[in-house]
Amino acid sequence: MTKLRVATDQETDELVIFDYFTWLSSDEAAKYLRKTKNALLIMVCRGYVRPRKFRRRLYFRKIELDRLLESSMF
Repeated sequence: MTKLRVATDQETDELVIFDYFTWLSSDEAAKYLRKTKNALLIMVCRGYVRPRKFRRRLYFRKIELDRLLESSMF
């Protein structure tokens, strides 16, 4: 039998926010990966993750970020 952990309000809000987005901005993607924005841009330069540009801003697909987390490349 597994024990369930009760999430705090802040954790719950963050989980709800990220569950409904397909595309994340640079700030949101960095927060999702628990990295700084600069670390995220370094991962882009190294080719670990591919951003898309829309109106002069970078956006990241949540599915690709999940794959990056699962592969533990960084």
